[in-house]
Amino acid sequence: MNFAQSISVCLGKYVDFSGRATRSEFWWFFLFQLLVSIVASFLGGTISSLVSLALLLPALAVGARRLHDIGKSGWWQLISFTVIGILLLIYWFVQPSDEGSNQHDKEPAAA
Repeated sequence: MNFAQSISVCLGKYVDFSGRATRSEFWWFFLFQLLVSIVASFLGGTISSLVSLALLLPALAVGARRLHDIGKSGWWQLISFTVIGILLLIYWFVQPSDEGSNQHDKEPAAA
């Protein structure tokens, strides 16, 4: 997946926390978010805050999908509130995809 495709998919799945995201999709979107945030910081605090808020949900969604891709729950993103947790998430985000499906990309069974 290239840079433009990644941004298109991530913004298209703005609040889609189900499914999977490849390493390239996650990291290209991370780079996009970083570049946009840097540019917005030069435009002022209000613009920077609005950009950060606008990109928060897609970043959380692609992070959850990336964790699903390695067999983890998206809720693991909550450990980013600790320094050790950030390091663990980075380690997980660079891991290769699990083969096959996992429990996180299946819909709940109907009762």
